Amino acid sequence: MGDSDPQLQENKIVNLSIASNRIDGIVIHPGEIFSFWELVGKTTKAKGYIEGMQLSRGEVKTGVGGGICQLANLLYWMVLHTPLTILERHHHSFDPFPDEGRVLPFGSGASVFFNFVDLRFQNKTEHSYQIHVWLTDMHLKGSIYTNEKVYYSYHIEERNHIFSKKKDENYRQNEIWRKTIDKRTGNCINEELLIKNYAEVKYEINLDTASQAPC
Repeated sequence: MGDSDPQLQENKIVNLSIASNRIDGIVIHPGEIFSFWELVGKTTKAKGYIEGMQLSRGEVKTGVGGGICQLANLLYWMVLHTPLTILERHHHSFDPFPDEGRVLPFGSGASVFFNFVDLRFQNKTEHSYQIHVWLTDMHLKGSIYTNEKVYYSYHIEERNHIFSKKKDENYRQNEIWRKTIDKRTGNCINEELLIKNYAEVKYEINLDTASQAPC
């Protein structure tokens, strides 16, 4: 999280705990649509939310309930590994922090902002899916279960990642691809481009030594 206020990072744990409890255990039956804000609702002090970090319109700010984008990031990443269909997903328009500690490809998260920037996905399969999310002492974790055997796995990878400079501002771009693997044969049966990212970098970088982001 760069040089951000450590207290805001601690506060995020409180906010994530409250929001996660609203989602943990939810079952998405065939045809149903999951909406992040429909389940979480407005993050207010009355619900126990406190000041946390928010990313809004190219700036890092503070606000009640700040930090729960991390939950949306996790949910989106998990759904990409299932046959559930993304209906609405938004990305941050800028990259606020360097890659130190980053474990997922740049631009593979989801931005949420009550009540018009949502994360929504639909179960267009014939099976039900259940979402579990929880916090440990160090991490936010999650899993998705289904009531039938799954014959496919989904592999996410980053391609064509570069840093660039335009006028006096730095940018980075990449592509997020998904491969569908048949577990029975190990063969790749489909490959698709999910996301093309292009965002302003808000931290100092050396374009001569900038390396590829981790996959």
